[in-house]
Amino acid sequence: MYTPPAFRDDDRDSLRATIRAARLATLVTATADGVLATPLPLILDESEGEHGVLYGHLARANGQGRVAALGEALAIFMGPDAYVTPSWYETKQETGKVVPTWNYVAVHAYGPVEFFDDATRLLAVVTRLTNLYEGERAKPWAVSDAPPDFVQAQLRGIIGLRLPITRLEGKRKLSQNRSPADRANVAAGLAASERATDREIAALIPL
Repeated sequence: MYTPPAFRDDDRDSLRATIRAARLATLVTATADGVLATPLPLILDESEGEHGVLYGHLARANGQGRVAALGEALAIFMGPDAYVTPSWYETKQETGKVVPTWNYVAVHAYGPVEFFDDATRLLAVVTRLTNLYEGERAKPWAVSDAPPDFVQAQLRGIIGLRLPITRLEGKRKLSQNRSPADRANVAAGLAASERATDREIAALIPL
């Protein structure tokens, strides 16, 4: 990921927070059949390894889980993003030499991916993912709410994945390369937007 120094995020807590908040990631692998990519939820286990381990699953019919990856896999986690109009820059009134841009938060996680179909491991992954997202609900659903034979049948239709993270790249492009006045104007403009992600970016811009 191209990351100028002003936008680089090397803070481990920040990187992990972006991963946890992203909810849906994109798993990318280079294979002998070409580049393959799948959007899927991944859970970060911070207790394993230096950078943590990602767990998830994909459909057994998805060819990405059956083709060996060449080198490391890449998991892309996107945070909030927002279009930035040059109309907010004071420089527009001064020189007119401005262009639009996009502010965003992103983390790339790299590592060797392992695909597996062991039913016990699959059940553990599915249960952890379910508990994570159902835990936000007033009346959470649990995997154990479904009949065991039905659950086992569903598990036969998926493949699990484990990705030990070897390195993380973080980018927070939040108008840090603009003047304080420009940043304040961008933050004010985005804060007034009807888009929730615009307002999220507004709150992140350093003033």
